[in-house]
Amino acid sequence: MRIAIVNDSLIARVALQRAVTSVPAHRVAWTAEDGRQAVEKAQLDKPDLILMDLIMPVVDGVEATRRIMAATPCPIVIVTSSVSGHMGKVYEAMGLGALDAVDTPELGADGGMAGARFLLAKIETIAKLVGRAPALAKSGEASTSRSSGPLETGPRWPLVLIGSSTGGPAALAEILSGLPPLPDAAIVVIQHVDSAFAPGLARWLSERAARRVELIEPGTRPQPGRIFLASTDDHVVLDEEGRFRYLTDPIEVHYRPSVDVFFRSVAACRPEPGVAVVLTGMGRDGAAGLLALRRLGWLTIAQDEASSVIWGMPGAAVQAGAAALVLPPERIALAILERLQTP
Repeated sequence: MRIAIVNDSLIARVALQRAVTSVPAHRVAWTAEDGRQAVEKAQLDKPDLILMDLIMPVVDGVEATRRIMAATPCPIVIVTSSVSGHMGKVYEAMGLGALDAVDTPELGADGGMAGARFLLAKIETIAKLVGRAPALAKSGEASTSRSSGPLETGPRWPLVLIGSSTGGPAALAEILSGLPPLPDAAIVVIQHVDSAFAPGLARWLSERAARRVELIEPGTRPQPGRIFLASTDDHVVLDEEGRFRYLTDPIEVHYRPSVDVFFRSVAACRPEPGVAVVLTGMGRDGAAGLLALRRLGWLTIAQDEASSVIWGMPGAAVQAGAAALVLPPERIALAILERLQTP
């Protein structure tokens, strides 16, 4: 991969260059000392990935992310001195299109780099996502079969399923803030996010939705009036008893947690129709699962291209004929309410 480095610290740039070039498959495309330089260089030479600092003079990492994703969109990972110390800005950048965040690796006295392995692991994952997206046709075929019958345990109520990735936090916040409490429906959110950030994302979304967004605990069931968020690097599914479970398989699916895996599990065990939504994101995750749910009578929605940071996931859903509606986030909330209020 050709990787660009944006950081106002020379020491940090050296550490990042050393980390990137320690893997033969990667090379440094260019470096920038602030966000304005990064925006200009990205327009002239779009890299495969940008490692973006957060706190910089002239233009910070949040604004640089916004400008790059608007003009020359490409994968961006926030690399900053302290992710935990700047959570608000981290989620703001992720809402604008950043994929992930990690602490800047440090150069040791012996030349070693503490924390480089975490950064390299994230780069490897992104390389897989960019280079090998799951095949829609194969997963679509596997997802269209009906279960032998509806759930036999627990109460019956609609589910509202939302899958999202790049730029998803901002769209999620807009949709959830536009929905009143739903006493007769449960909302389940599958957002591509590192498990380290899931608790903070739940708090961030809770503040914007003005009600609690809780992390999915294995063995629990979705309950009406509540909002659930996937919280590990494994896939989450709904099992035959209507309980949440986390699974490492399928290993070959690099989007984790996968929207397709969860949507397919719901299609397999809970055929009563609800609402399923695919929001902005890179790749094709969610298209096959959304198609399976549409064939079972669910209202299926894809975010429109104009409001999406990356129209990969919703675009794939539209292309597959999986989306009954294509809407911006503020109208998605209204469509969900209309469906739930219709007998």
